[in-house]
Amino acid sequence: MSTRALRRLKGKQRGQEALDLGDLSLGDSPEEQAEAEVGEEQLDTANVANVSPPSNSKVTSRKAKKNKAQKNFSNIYELICDAENESERVSPDEDPERNKASGTRENNNNDVENQDQKHEEESTKSGDKVKKKKKKKKTKTTSEDRQLNGVAAENIDLLLENLEQSNGGSLQSEDCGSSVRRSVLHVEHRNLNPETELKRYFGARAVLGDQRPRQRNRHYLRSTWMTSPKDSWPRFSRPGISMTLLESKNGIHYFSFEHNRDYQQVQFKFLDAVESMDPNNIVALLQLNPYHIDSLLQLSDVCRIQEDQEMARDLIERALYSFECAFHPLFSLTSGTSQLDYLRPENRAFYLALYKHMMFLEKRGCPRTALEYCKLILCLDPDSDPLCMLLLIDFLMLRSREYKSLLQLYQDWEEHRNLSQLPNFAFSCALCHFHLSQQEDMDPEESDKQRQQADQMLQSALIMFPGVLMPLLDLCTVQPDSTVSSHSFFGPKNQIGQPPALAELTALYVGRSYSLWKEAAVMLWLEESVKEVLRRVDAKDPLVEDCQNKRKQRYQSAPRNIHRHVLLSEIKEATSTLPLEVTTQPVMGFDPLPPLDSVISYTRPERQHVGASNESTLSLFFRSLLPNFNLQGGLRQEDDMEVARAGQELNQEVNRLMVAMRDMLANIRFQEPPREDNPYRDEDEWD
Repeated sequence: MSTRALRRLKGKQRGQEALDLGDLSLGDSPEEQAEAEVGEEQLDTANVANVSPPSNSKVTSRKAKKNKAQKNFSNIYELICDAENESERVSPDEDPERNKASGTRENNNNDVENQDQKHEEESTKSGDKVKKKKKKKKTKTTSEDRQLNGVAAENIDLLLENLEQSNGGSLQSEDCGSSVRRSVLHVEHRNLNPETELKRYFGARAVLGDQRPRQRNRHYLRSTWMTSPKDSWPRFSRPGISMTLLESKNGIHYFSFEHNRDYQQVQFKFLDAVESMDPNNIVALLQLNPYHIDSLLQLSDVCRIQEDQEMARDLIERALYSFECAFHPLFSLTSGTSQLDYLRPENRAFYLALYKHMMFLEKRGCPRTALEYCKLILCLDPDSDPLCMLLLIDFLMLRSREYKSLLQLYQDWEEHRNLSQLPNFAFSCALCHFHLSQQEDMDPEESDKQRQQADQMLQSALIMFPGVLMPLLDLCTVQPDSTVSSHSFFGPKNQIGQPPALAELTALYVGRSYSLWKEAAVMLWLEESVKEVLRRVDAKDPLVEDCQNKRKQRYQSAPRNIHRHVLLSEIKEATSTLPLEVTTQPVMGFDPLPPLDSVISYTRPERQHVGASNESTLSLFFRSLLPNFNLQGGLRQEDDMEVARAGQELNQEVNRLMVAMRDMLANIRFQEPPREDNPYRDEDEWD
């Protein structure tokens, strides 16, 4: 029987045979191919005729396998694939050759139909083998691709690490406290959301309640980190604020907000509304421009004064949302490398919105979230600290029980910022050590060490700032001992003799942090430290005199950012200590105490100031009748010649009128009534 007939009997056509990867090997000689074909023909004829014994079939199959092995040896790269597929060839369930040999031994007495079925099964199994080999090669190529991608990713990571190290090295060489700011003042996105803190206190069910997912027909508001957009807000449209990158230096990116022309015109209208002293004008302006920043800040102050806290907080959140929608793609809230210059008026509104939002969070009972915003404000300009957040961060850390973070900040910043010279840090760090000593999970030795450190720091703070004690006890409603109140070191004489800047700092700390000292254990600890300080004062400790000299030399005048912080804090004990140069000038809520060296990008056009301040009563009377009347005759450059000529003629007519009135008043004569001839008549007698 011919080979073509054998193929037809097997169900194969020329060109439709299952491909074997071994046949594709390189370097096959024609003699080897011919020998393999002869071996296959002998095997086929033996299977069909059923004449040859099983041993001959085994020999021919071994020869075919040997020929295939010789083919594979001709290509060195094929050995790798054969080694990987060795398990497939050994397993009897998956090896089609062994199945074929066993099939011939078992079915020697079967008819031709059974042989056809057997050959069909063999063809399907050989196809499965080819598929499995293809899968093996695919998995091998994908593993190699993954290795290449992993190497590329590792190279990219190495490049990024080198860039960060180079930026970090230059940054550390430029400023010793930069790496400290990045670690201690690190800001996390999840801590900017007050719901995170409220869930930790009360649970998610109590905070979220029965809130349903937002409806599909709601306004499409952009999701932001600082605030959650509300459906009750007006539809957002860009108000005309954008952010630009000014420069990048030593790994720090300096940004600035910008106002377009339309926003500048709205800003001019807002300034006119503020000068009118009528909040309704600001409300009317917000109805037309619902996301104007300064209008939102100013109206929030009005609502807060009227005790509408919910509306005041909502306006601040709307301002923050408008700011965040204008962020530059490179601006980051958490990296610590994005800064805004407070000297630019466009940036100040962002500082004030963050500060007011932080104060609302603190009053709401979210000190941890407020602390995160405090760190954010400090990272925006840590060198100048325009809102003086170092006077507040210790209070928020104590409220949120971040004791170790406070001590780390004090330890790292003391060298280049002299935090020990601030009353708030001197007392807060001592209080922090005391709270650490009271923790139950601390070792007794470590607890004693913390307590000794707390005693030492509190005594040093009382010696350096003795004016803190009596106002603190007064606000805590604690009656001091007679030995303490009558002593000259803590008496009223020492408080009156404080420098003005120190009195301002002391009043600010006492008015803000007195609630932290009301605990019974803290008050007992304070009493022990006060007695020890009095003993050291009576013993003429040299530290007492040294601190007294430091108080006289320092704290003579406070910088402008401290005054600005006192105004924003609205603590009455501190605002009463402000100097006259601050209290006598008008303070605007949308820009309190602007810097003297501000960087102005655009100026407000001059308003038409009509009239003079020393106008007479007559001129004011004519002005009430004619608002454009100007008796002084001071012409404006913007007026036309006709308007100027009409004003001169009006002045001439008024002067003529005044001259005529003088003549009329001078020529008036009053006629005396006629008298009777009886001179002796009594004047008191009536007819």
